[in-house]
Amino acid sequence: MLVFRRQGFRRSSIEQAAEAAGLTRQALYHHFKSKEELFRAVIERLHENALAAEISAGEATETAGGSLAEILIAEITARIEQLIAPLEGSPHIEELFSEHLLQARDIYQKYAARYAAQLTTTIERVCRKQRLVLKDMTAPDFARCVEMAFNGTKSAYPAMQPADAFLRDFGIMVRTLVAGAVSPAPTSRPKKNVARKPVASKTAGKSGARR
Repeated sequence: MLVFRRQGFRRSSIEQAAEAAGLTRQALYHHFKSKEELFRAVIERLHENALAAEISAGEATETAGGSLAEILIAEITARIEQLIAPLEGSPHIEELFSEHLLQARDIYQKYAARYAAQLTTTIERVCRKQRLVLKDMTAPDFARCVEMAFNGTKSAYPAMQPADAFLRDFGIMVRTLVAGAVSPAPTSRPKKNVARKPVASKTAGKSGARR
């Protein structure tokens, strides 16, 4: 990652990566057959760390009593920070994100599905615990809307830079989505007790008649 961060993808080489890792070129080739394969492994590690950070941040915010919007924002913020942090300060960050899609599109698609599944799980769990309901959509539908908001924000900020502005605008979009799509579950009204008229027993009626 250090070599790709310093050199970019196109200018980096297996030799540079081997030297940075303290390995011979032959030793590195034993694990990775090409620079492209090494880059794919780096990308997969980044996504795996990002997913773990997302889950942890969501659980921590939920435990602290956060709202659904706060929990979703915390999850995706942790994801983005984990993806950006190893590249921060690199003059090649836009190239690396571009190559990420060219060299590892299948990895990107795999983790996009896992991120969506994680959001769905969070939405279902939090709605259940906080007694919230979604209006005219399912949890997977709402998770897809959140991801579309994320992708839409990315289109305004190439390589998600500057990160603070990107995350601020994304947070605004998530809060707006939650406000429009989620409401408290209706509370069940207690049943009114209807006073019943006393019914005279048949025995009492017969006894009175004999008198």
